Amino acid sequence: MLNIIQIPVLTDNYIYLLHDPVTGETAVVDPALGQPVLDVLNEKGWRLTYILNTHHHWDHVGGNLELKQKTGCKIIGAQSDRDRIPGIDIGVSEDDVIALGGHPARVISTPGHTSGHIVYHFAEDGALFCGDTLFVMGCGRLFEGAPEQMWNSLQKLKAMPPSTRIYCTHEYTQTNGRFALSVEPDNSQLQQKMLEVQRLRAENKPTVPSTIEQELATNPFFREDSLALQKTINRVNCLPVEVFAEVRRLKDTFN
Repeated sequence: MLNIIQIPVLTDNYIYLLHDPVTGETAVVDPALGQPVLDVLNEKGWRLTYILNTHHHWDHVGGNLELKQKTGCKIIGAQSDRDRIPGIDIGVSEDDVIALGGHPARVISTPGHTSGHIVYHFAEDGALFCGDTLFVMGCGRLFEGAPEQMWNSLQKLKAMPPSTRIYCTHEYTQTNGRFALSVEPDNSQLQQKMLEVQRLRAENKPTVPSTIEQELATNPFFREDSLALQKTINRVNCLPVEVFAEVRRLKDTFN
């Protein structure tokens, strides 16, 4: 299995180091900063092979050039967004496959948060590195996309095996959970999830990763078919994408 190390940085970002113990190849996903990654590499005695970028926002690519200069790694990102990915070497598109040693990952295009957003699905390892498309009990704001684009992107992730672990890049879970309860207050699994989230955060522990199974039960952006949710937001008998769009609109103004 891949070794996966979670590095908290900035206010609420996570960087992920992935290491194949057989070949020694190592990748970092969305390095906001370079030095914290270098510190862990030095501690582990690993050499960085790749940077995997999900999108161009500064808190996902800020460490690209420093890491490339100091390690000689190759930077992988969306071909459609290569003009906005600092130092990019390899452009990838929907259904391309990259390999970290013996661990293949399929590239999935998930526009919505940004026009060129992609995610990396290591199916054999049951791991999805989803950037800002999917969060624990949330999804990314629609900075460059329409609700239909993001909804279609999320359908691709919903269809993954339920046991798939979700490695998103922000610790937004408490706020996301409070919003989820506002639109589906009687969801018992959501209530239980929030108790666990509150316990973890009180101990300064991450709530990430989640799983597709957990998100199907608790994430309002995965639950457009829930009649209880539809009733709460006054969108019964609407198209699923219309339910999603209203949930996203409400989340944008939620305090």
